[in-house]
Amino acid sequence: MELSLFQDQSHFLLRLENLLFVITAVISGALLLWPLVTQRGIKEIDTRVAIQLINQQDAVILDVRDDSEFAAGHLPNSKHIPSEKIEERWVELQKFKEKPIVMIYRSGIRSNHPSSVLRKNGFAQVFNLMGGIDTWKRANLPIVKR
Repeated sequence: MELSLFQDQSHFLLRLENLLFVITAVISGALLLWPLVTQRGIKEIDTRVAIQLINQQDAVILDVRDDSEFAAGHLPNSKHIPSEKIEERWVELQKFKEKPIVMIYRSGIRSNHPSSVLRKNGFAQVFNLMGGIDTWKRANLPIVKR
């Protein structure tokens, strides 16, 4: 009779004490993959790439934060359409359809809804600024208040 560590491997996943770990692993994996599945081709860029797009390709900066956040400080020459109004106001950007669009969010909140609305309406080059406005500020890049 040969003893093997893998003797009961066919029942490993079915054991009650292991089932919780298996379920946790599956849920964790799904949560890790969720952002990749939901982004639908929307790329995140850092401040260096954003500056290159602005300077070399005349990218449009679209700030989708709320009014008070925008008033507290925003990138120079940025357009402002709050996230909750993007579905009704995206047409204001129609003339910039062929240009790169750099989306500015709050730090840590990467709602893809505004980016998805633009992509759905034919904007091919939509980029989210990784880390949002806070990353821009930490890099000591220009901020204006109006």
